Parts: sequence; C-alpha cells; structure tokens
Amino acid sequence: MSRRVPGTGKRAFLWAVSLVLLIAAVYSPVLRNDFVNFDDDRYVTGNSHVRGGLSAEGARWAATATLTGNWHPLTWLSHMLDVELFGMNPAGHHATNVLLHAVNAVLLFLVLAGMTGAVGRSAFVAALFAVHPLHVESVAWVAERKDVLSTFFWLLALGAYLRYVRKRSAGAYTAVLLAFVAGLMAKPMVVTLPFVLLLLDYWPLGRFSRGGVQGTDGARDSAARDAGRGILLEKVPFLVLAGLSAVATYIAQAQAGTLNLAVQPYPWLRFTNALAAYIGYIAKMFKPTDLAVFYPLPGQPLPWWQALAAGVLLAGCSIAAIRAARRRAYLAVGWFWYLGTLVPVIGLVQVGGQAMADRYTYIPLIGLFVIVSWGGSDLAGRWHLRRAIPAAAAVVAVAALAVGARTQVGYWRDGVTLFGRALQVTSGNWMMHVNLGGEMLERGRFGEAVGHFREAARIAPGNATYHYKLGSALAAWGKLAEAARSYREALRLNPEYLEARNNFGSVLFELGREDEALGQFDQALRIDSGSDLAHHNIAEIRRKQGNYALALEHYRAALRINPDLKEARLGMDIARIQLSREKQPN
Repeated sequence: MSRRVPGTGKRAFLWAVSLVLLIAAVYSPVLRNDFVNFDDDRYVTGNSHVRGGLSAEGARWAATATLTGNWHPLTWLSHMLDVELFGMNPAGHHATNVLLHAVNAVLLFLVLAGMTGAVGRSAFVAALFAVHPLHVESVAWVAERKDVLSTFFWLLALGAYLRYVRKRSAGAYTAVLLAFVAGLMAKPMVVTLPFVLLLLDYWPLGRFSRGGVQGTDGARDSAARDAGRGILLEKVPFLVLAGLSAVATYIAQAQAGTLNLAVQPYPWLRFTNALAAYIGYIAKMFKPTDLAVFYPLPGQPLPWWQALAAGVLLAGCSIAAIRAARRRAYLAVGWFWYLGTLVPVIGLVQVGGQAMADRYTYIPLIGLFVIVSWGGSDLAGRWHLRRAIPAAAAVVAVAALAVGARTQVGYWRDGVTLFGRALQVTSGNWMMHVNLGGEMLERGRFGEAVGHFREAARIAPGNATYHYKLGSALAAWGKLAEAARSYREALRLNPEYLEARNNFGSVLFELGREDEALGQFDQALRIDSGSDLAHHNIAEIRRKQGNYALALEHYRAALRINPDLKEARLGMDIARIQLSREKQPN
C-alpha cells in the first residue's frame, strides 16, 4: 500500500478530537444514570464475584464462568476493575463505557482513513457510528460493556491487519490474532472478523487484484492465483478460532439456559423473523425512533407474502451490490459487512425472547455507514455539487442523530423510565411488564406491580414465571387468596417450580391451611432435598403444632444446608426451650 496513514496529520488529529467532543456532548447525561435492573444485576450489582473487585479468585471465576450464556472473561475482568476503581457508583461504570465508545469511534476513523486515504469520508462514517441512536443501548447499558469492549479489540485487529498487509511480518500477523482472541474473550459476536478481513482484502486493500491480471487467453495469471490462495490460507487460524468460539458459546448458552428452546423447533418462525430483522435494522438506521430495550419475538411467523418481499428485497440488494462491485466496490463490501456481521445474532439460533435488539447493530451498521458516506460522495461528484453542499448535509445528519441519541440516553436514567418507554413504543411486551412490575414491587407500589404482572401473564399465559411473580406481588400486597390461585396456576404449568412450591406453601400456612402447606413443602423437598427454605417452613409448622422434636430435625437440616439462615437458628432455639419445658415434670 502506498497510502500514508493519516494518524499523525493535523487534520486527522482535529477529526479525532472532534469525535471525542461530540461523544462527550451526547453521552454526558449518562453519568447521572443509575444501574438498571435488567442484566446489570447479573453483571455487577448482584454478582458477588464482580462486587469483590479484582482478585485471583475473581479471575479464576471469570475464566470459567458461563453465567450469562457467554464465555467472556475479559468482560468480567473489566467490570471487576470498575468496582476496584469506582466501587458501586454507577457514574464510573458508565464513564468506562463512554470512554471505550469514544476510543472505538477514533479507531474506526483511523483504520478507515489508513485503508482508503479518504479522511473526510472516514470521519463521516466514524461520526455516524459515534452518535447514532441505535448505538445508545451498547453505551448507556452497563451490562453491554461486552459490546464496546469487544469492538475495541475488533478495531485493534483491523488496525493490526492494515499494518500486516503493509509489512507482512510475523509480528504484525500475531498482533491481529491476539486482538481477535481478546475480542472473542470479550464477546463472541466478533467471530465474523475473518469474513470481514476478506471483504477488506477486496476493498479497500485491493489484495485480490495484486500479483497478476487476466492473461490474453482469459486464464488467470498464476501469480494472481497464488496471491488469492495465500490470502485465503492466512485466514485459516482465524477460522479455527472462530469455530472454537462458536462451539464454546453454544455450550455456554445451553448451560446457562439462554437458548430459547421453545422456538428452536420452528425454523420457519426463526427464518422469517431473521428476514424481518434485517429489514427492520435498516429502517431504524434511517429512522431511529421508537427504540426499545426489548422487542418481543412474535408468536407467529411473518405472513408468507411479507417474508417473500423481505427475501426478494435482500436478494435484490445483494445482486445489485455484486454487479456494482467492479466500479463501486464499497457497495458490495459495505452491504455484505452488514449482512455477514449480523449472522451470529440474527436469530437463526434463537437466544432469548427478543425479535431484534439495538445493541446488535454496533458493528454491522459500520458497513451501511460506509455505503452512505462513499455513496454520498459519489453522488455529489456525479451531480457536480459544490463541496459545501454535501458537507452541510453531513453536518445536519450528524447533528440530528446526535440530538436523537442524547434523548435516547435520557430513557436509560433508571429502570422505571427505561421499561416504561419500551411499553410506550412496543405492544405485547411481556418482558417489560415483568421488569416494570419488579420495579414497582421494590418501591412498594403493589397495585401497579400486580397490574403489570397480570398483564404479562395475560400476554403469555403459558409462562409459569409470570404467574409466580404475580402471586408474589399479590402476597406482598396482602391478597393471600388471590396469591394462592396464581401460585397454583404456576405449578400447574410447571410442577417442578421449587420457588412456587415454597411460596404457595407459605401462603397456605398464613391462610391457616397447615396440612395443605405441609404437602407443598414436602413436594418442594421431593423436587430438591437441599431446599433450606422447605425444611425451615416445615419446622415452623411443626413447632406451631407442638411437635418440637420434629421441628428441631428440620431446623437442623435447614442450618446444615444454609448456616446463615438466622430465622432457622432462632426457631431452633425456641423449639429447644419449648421441648425442655415439655419434658420437665409437673
């Protein structure tokens, strides 16, 4: 490559500073935001390993943990480092995400400018990446640290790859591999990197066209064949790593229970939703309004005619991009970048209950931004527009997106605001009703909590968890008879639901139906003989009935399982006193 990397030039420096200032202006309100009770508890606030900060024990846990359905030790370590630096102050955790996002925007600019030599167009792509509202979820959500962190390593890998293409040294190649491994250890979505490297080999690096051209007899020159073979062979180690990561991720998701097993047997539903998501992300790129933290997966496949239309549109765009590749290679590269990098999260293997997610666009939209930037420049040249006109249009577009992104940041202020906003812009959103119900329950607003849990159970009547949560809210509100009915329904749907058994028994006990309560606790022990709560609850009933010896047996069993169960220790002391009094002669 003969192009000079513009990273040391004054113009590039000014663009980089501008990107950082732009991100600071958009994302500064996030420093006042709280944690949200939607995965932030699993990643930080309720995770004892992370709350302990950096330690050898924490590092060992991070190396093997599959808690959230991913193997991403670097993500866990980054959260531990935040706790070490900022404690449980959410501002520090948010600041780290914003910093990583700013670094990513600058790296994207430098990598694109280094590969293409087009500083202005690369800066526009980076600015779109920096302030697009679809990217707010990845930045403003503490639990999505894995997005900004893995993309940081992804972009480092691209920068190292540019150096490798120029230097062709073993050290540069090793740097690319190491950055790729680090990215996989932050979030496995970067598994598509070898595919993207091949796209970049085609354009803008132009590696497939080097080493020879077609001969006069139409046969490819041997040097060209050798060059192409070498380009493919050098991707083999990346493909091996990608394959190992994919297998590890599938195992982790199966162990964590994040695979949506109810949807897996319905390939047509998953396929049509994938088609709709591809189109939906493009629509939201151009009109980023009504964004939500959760878009519920539809219960039915897309109507056949809509699926056909979406498939034809995607196929048509792909064919058009291929046909235009000779003259405008950026169209094919940008389009297939978008299609390819979305494959791991498009839902062909359904994880969770979402139809799509804003955070999934963090890397894929870069491909479409390249098309917009280079395509806009081409159109301006074809129409002989004065340079000030496309520049002004770019400024207006970035400013509009920045305003939208700053507004979107505000919706992440806390769980009530975030989940309430999602309910405003989506329909049939059982997940957000459940989450908002939980927020209301924590605040003691029992009536509102019951309303949201009841609505979730109405939308998804076959989900035992929602009936269980409704029962818990009703019990907290003092409506024990209604709570008992909800627990009974949860157990009808899932007879092995341990928590529902214990809670149902507790409600029956409070209603004075002791024998029925004992039956529920016995069932709980059948499900899990190590249930300390079941033993404790049985002990409480037996003590009330005057069977102090049997009560002591169950108190002791509860404490063997959970020595920190203070209620059991207190109950055991009372039962001992009562038993000793019973044995004393009159």
